[in-house]
Amino acid sequence: MGKIAFIYPGQGAQKCGMGKDFYENCPRAKALYDRAGEILNLDMKELCFEENERLDITEYTQAALVTTCLAMTDVVRSKGLEPDVTAGLSLGEYCAIAVAGGMSELDAIRTVRKRGILMQEAVPVGVGAMAAVLGMTAEEIEAVVDPLEGVSIANYNCPGQLVITGYVQAVETASGLLKEAGAKRVVPLKVSGPFHSVLLTEAGQKLGEELKTVQWSSLRIPYVTNVTAEAIIDIRKTKEFLEKQVAGSVRWEQSMRNMLADGVDTFVEIGPGRTLAGFLKKIDKEAVVYNIEKLEDVDTVVEAICGKEALCCREK
Repeated sequence: MGKIAFIYPGQGAQKCGMGKDFYENCPRAKALYDRAGEILNLDMKELCFEENERLDITEYTQAALVTTCLAMTDVVRSKGLEPDVTAGLSLGEYCAIAVAGGMSELDAIRTVRKRGILMQEAVPVGVGAMAAVLGMTAEEIEAVVDPLEGVSIANYNCPGQLVITGYVQAVETASGLLKEAGAKRVVPLKVSGPFHSVLLTEAGQKLGEELKTVQWSSLRIPYVTNVTAEAIIDIRKTKEFLEKQVAGSVRWEQSMRNMLADGVDTFVEIGPGRTLAGFLKKIDKEAVVYNIEKLEDVDTVVEAICGKEALCCREK
């Protein structure tokens, strides 16, 4: 059997009710939600399970989504299913690092709460923008965007879908030029800031100070960083990459291709939605990917990967 990867979604995947069935039926998931609420002084049950406007506000979204994904992962791992490598898109990278053993779950949750606040405060509303570019290659988009000031590529998601970010006027200018160059569509995104742009450089630097308070641990397994798309085995590099990640491009397509080349043949997306599965199928239509967003998915996925045993007993 090849390698198994756990992969985690980024901001935008959140939805009301995410993780509620885990909270109500799994003591280990409930304990993490409750402890996260205590250290952040937030009502995580209200934030994640009840209709509210805060769930889509960056400073709350990030802690809510990371808590949910890690709570789900705790239940998955209690069944004996373990990854050989992890990765997460932008915010999801904190889940990947925690599951790889590099930081505690609570440190990950506490840090992304601060990250969300810093990113929310970094750029006044209306100054920045983001847009999804459909139907062009990365090289074609780079040829248009690279010569422009104030706009850059935020996300390399998958073939035919990238995201640009930067100042409003620069993104609008780039959008027009990209349409002229052959983009099928350029879709403005409803976001609260120009994420992964140079406008967030200072936020990344401030996050670097917060990262000094994290209790880092040696990695048990590698995780793949958004910044270079390479597998990280030395935790000493992590702080630098997480600081750079705030203002740098998310190289998700490159990350997935490197994992496939390294022998990963089974991907498990843990968290709300199926965004990463969709990306992966466009990267490699033969890739095997499972999704866990409901409690009922856990046993189904474990059985599919490991057979009918109650616990997954893969030999490493």
